[in-house]
Amino acid sequence: MLFGQSVFQSVLERLKAEDETAEEVEAPAAHRVSGLGTGLAFDVLEGVSVASQRVGQAYFDNLEHEPAGVEQPAPALPPEPVMPDHLTRTAPQEVAAELAISAADTPLTLSEKRRAFARANHPDSVALPFRDNATKRMMLANLLIDEALRRLR
Repeated sequence: MLFGQSVFQSVLERLKAEDETAEEVEAPAAHRVSGLGTGLAFDVLEGVSVASQRVGQAYFDNLEHEPAGVEQPAPALPPEPVMPDHLTRTAPQEVAAELAISAADTPLTLSEKRRAFARANHPDSVALPFRDNATKRMMLANLLIDEALRRLR
């Protein structure tokens, strides 16, 4: 506290006093923006319209420069995805045959088979129209591997 006031209060009073003296010395010009030290000025190049200086307008200004009679080719559509052959096999016997689970499998080999099957069949790694088949295959494979793991315990 300085002289019975906090530092904040003394700074506020000093700023008020400075503002009052500045107003007495010079009245602000009408063309100036309050708070800016200088006025605003815009440069316009000779022969360049202000509208063409806007980014969005530049696109429309150049449309008229397209050669007449020349049609732009339509954008090529992506090719239709083709379902891989392994995704057509959704029967439990077919998935079991792919996994080739045997009595000699250990928990380690079964987890390796699960990961390998997931790399090839996970629904997130196939095209959208084939995700249902991939989901069925993953569910069957997980069920078969979980059942084999239960039998080992």
